Amino acid sequence: MATKNIASQAVGYEALIARFGLQVMPNWHRSMVAGMRQTRVEAGSTLDIFPASYATDGSLGEELEFALKYDGTNLTTLAAVFEHAEPEDLLAYIRRKPTGKYARRLWYLYELLTGRRLPLEDIATGSYVDLLEASEYCTADPVQVRRHYINDNLLGDVRFCPMVRRTEALRAFEKMDLPAKCQEVLSAFPREVLRRALSYLYTKETKSSFEIESVALDASRVERFVALLHVAERDDFFAKAPLINLQNRIVDPRYAEADYRHIQNYVGESQAYQRERVHYVAPKHEDLESLMEGMYSSHARLGAARVHPVVHAAAVAFGFVYMHPFEDGNGRIHRFLIHNILARRKYTPTGVIFPVSATMLQDPAAYDAALEAFSRELLPLLDYILSDDGHLTVTTDSGRYYRYLDMTTQTEALFGFVQRAIETDLAEELRFLQHYDASKSGLQAIVDMPDKAIDLFIRLCVNNGGKLSANKRASQFSELTDNEVERMQEVVRREYFQ
Repeated sequence: MATKNIASQAVGYEALIARFGLQVMPNWHRSMVAGMRQTRVEAGSTLDIFPASYATDGSLGEELEFALKYDGTNLTTLAAVFEHAEPEDLLAYIRRKPTGKYARRLWYLYELLTGRRLPLEDIATGSYVDLLEASEYCTADPVQVRRHYINDNLLGDVRFCPMVRRTEALRAFEKMDLPAKCQEVLSAFPREVLRRALSYLYTKETKSSFEIESVALDASRVERFVALLHVAERDDFFAKAPLINLQNRIVDPRYAEADYRHIQNYVGESQAYQRERVHYVAPKHEDLESLMEGMYSSHARLGAARVHPVVHAAAVAFGFVYMHPFEDGNGRIHRFLIHNILARRKYTPTGVIFPVSATMLQDPAAYDAALEAFSRELLPLLDYILSDDGHLTVTTDSGRYYRYLDMTTQTEALFGFVQRAIETDLAEELRFLQHYDASKSGLQAIVDMPDKAIDLFIRLCVNNGGKLSANKRASQFSELTDNEVERMQEVVRREYFQ
């Protein structure tokens, strides 16, 4: 085939998307041939411009090979291309390069993603080739596929397969020994301070997880969720029956479910009467069983391969919340699964909880950005009808969009939340309690007050920069003399502000 005009030519996935008119989510990397070599990065997307020597001949096989080389392995786009392309065009390419690693990868991926077998004989002999380059992707233990001499090291299977690229940011996070940092933080404080702080953190994490969703809390719901967090390091909750049981234990009993949802759900907000803004549309309930079974399989594969625990937690927890398998409780279960996986993978020290939800609550923009990395790109691809009574119906075949999620952004975000939870929030909580104990002792030496009064005095002073306001002085501590108040304020200032 003659080489195309390369004045300004899309290559790789961009060329194939245009050729077949595909409706797919944007790939993180795009390529063009337009003269001088240069790279542009905008809003997390990379555009590489290649010189003329990189131009393809425009054939299906050469465009696909270019895509794997330079644009990465995008399973969603590949599946869409394979559904639209003529198998004979791919066959011609494979027959020209029967032992080439890209030809073998594409041959294997075609049969995996379509379920159709190409009329080719098995490779007779050779060396096995990894499907994904471990230097570029987080990978699972390889499964040898004799027909193509391929090592399948994907993190999942055809039902659900998360993809996590090993970006520079991710490599830097992986090198951090955050559990050791946690132990270093913990070792700087007395055992009694640790005991009280960790007990409080379980409650704080519970309240934060509910507050993110503006869900009302009572003492009973707090106790139930705290109890669940305490067994997070013991039991594996990521299977159908345990998840249903978990949902039943954290939601109002009237909204407990016996199975996955049987309706279409979505995340939205009311802007005016009978006007709803849709933020996210979950998979159709008909697709859930396959997607969730694929997720359980991926979860097992991630654990068996000892993939980094934070990568594992991000892939499962964010994958779960995107599936939204229940009508209520999905967000709280999503955040619980982070603790469950980190604890069971021994990334969290025994008996310790990283206040991840509290960190998310403090930085909602970062948390929303992680969630929207998928949902923002998904919505333009879906056709749906929203009735006046709030029922949403998806009119397109949408299941394919949820199967092969790029979880890189979400994984980087979770690493950031864990790092902050350890280095900032956990340390600050411990320091606060240590200062509290010293302040309490100092205040009791001045006035023998009830514990509740001491608690209130310290909190009001800390919140007001080390000084009791005149209004609080008059309404809460009128029985104290001016001299006592000044001495007590000095104790608080010495502990918290020096």
